[in-house]
Amino acid sequence: MIIGTILYTWFKGELVGTDVFSNRYYRSKGKKLHGRERRWVLYKGRTEASSVPAEWHAWLHHTVDAPLTETAAQPRDWQKEHQANPSGTPAAYFPAGHDFKGGKRDHATGDYQSWTP
Repeated sequence: MIIGTILYTWFKGELVGTDVFSNRYYRSKGKKLHGRERRWVLYKGRTEASSVPAEWHAWLHHTVDAPLTETAAQPRDWQKEHQANPSGTPAAYFPAGHDFKGGKRDHATGDYQSWTP
């Protein structure tokens, strides 16, 4: 984490809450910028934007005014557990025919018809 962010948070930030991933959410104390308070998150561990739950994302982007309550942050029955973005890792998706998957694509099936005016 950059030392400037830590100092800014220490002097000008007010802790609003934390999420299930232990990310901490802050808002600015005092003066507002263009009529709105500044909001930011300090990530626990690796900086990964996909680890911000949807409810906190809404608060960060001023979609909702009030910070979350604990009951609002509880996952619903239909929600899947969070999975970090695997791009750039060995778990990343590569389609068939990609160089990392052998580089061989299936032959065309002939189901394509070109458009003629």
